[in-house]
Amino acid sequence: MNYLLHLLTMINIYAILALSLNLLVGYTGLLSLSHAAFYGIGAYISTLLMINLGFTFLPSLFLAIIGAILLSFMISIPSLRLKGDYFVLASLGFQIIVFTILYNWIDVTRGPYGIPGIPRPNIGGIKIESIASYSIFSGIIAVICVVLFYFIGDSPFGRVLKAIREDEISAAALGKNIPQFKIKVFAIAAGFAAVSGVLFAGYMQYIDPTSFTLMESVFILSIIIIGGTGNISGPLFGTILMIILPEILRFLRIPDTVAPNVRQIIYGILIIVIMRFQPQGLSGEYRFE
Repeated sequence: MNYLLHLLTMINIYAILALSLNLLVGYTGLLSLSHAAFYGIGAYISTLLMINLGFTFLPSLFLAIIGAILLSFMISIPSLRLKGDYFVLASLGFQIIVFTILYNWIDVTRGPYGIPGIPRPNIGGIKIESIASYSIFSGIIAVICVVLFYFIGDSPFGRVLKAIREDEISAAALGKNIPQFKIKVFAIAAGFAAVSGVLFAGYMQYIDPTSFTLMESVFILSIIIIGGTGNISGPLFGTILMIILPEILRFLRIPDTVAPNVRQIIYGILIIVIMRFQPQGLSGEYRFE
C-alpha cells in the first residue's frame, strides 16, 4: 500500500511541474530547459529556511515561491529578444548555472553531500508525517494548482499567451505588450515549479543537486511532449504515464545495472514515435512543428 501511495505522491508533485512547464511550452510556445532549476530553487530555499532559520512550512513555501519568481527574471528579461533555438540555449545555460551553484556552494547547499533531516510539513499543529497523510496533503495542493492552472488558461491572460504562441507579431499588432506577458508567464511557471520543489523536499526529507539536473528538465519536458500541451489534460495524462511506466518495467525483470538506461531508451523511443505520428501528444491541442 505504501508503494502505491508513494507513486501517488510523486504523480502529484510532477503534475504541478508538468502543468507549470505547459504554461511556457504549450500556451506561450517557449521551449525551456531550465524547469528543474526552479524546481531545485524551491526545494533548497524552503529547506535552508526550515533547517537553518527555524521557519515553518507555510512561510518557507511562500518565500520559496517568491525566490523562484525573482530568480526567473534572470532568464526571462535577458532572453526577451531571443526566440526559438536561441531561447532554448539561454534556458539551458541557466539550468547549468543553477546546478553548478547547488553542487559547488558547499558551505550553503552542502553540495554533493546533500541536506538530510528536512522536517515534514506542520500545518496549524497538524504534522504531515505518514506516507498516507503526505499523499493526501500533496494531492490537495495539486488539485488547488490544477484549478489555478485552469483559470489561468481560460482567462484573458491565457488567451493572450496562446495568441503569442500562434503569431507573436499579430498579438503585438493588437496592442499586447509581448515582453511583459513573457516575463509574467515565466514568473508564474517558476513559482509553481518551486511549489513542487518544496513538496519534494518535505516528502523525501533529503535533497542533493542530482535531483535537479539537466536530465530532470528533459524528463519534465518529455512528460508534456508525450502527454500533450496547450490544455490541462495532456500534462496530467503524461505525468501519470511517465511515473507509472518505469514501475511497469520492474515486472520485466530487467537487471538493475541496465534498468536506468533501458528506461531512458524507452522514453526516447516514445518521444520519437509521438512526434512523428501524434505531434500534439496523446491528449494535447498544441502541435509541435
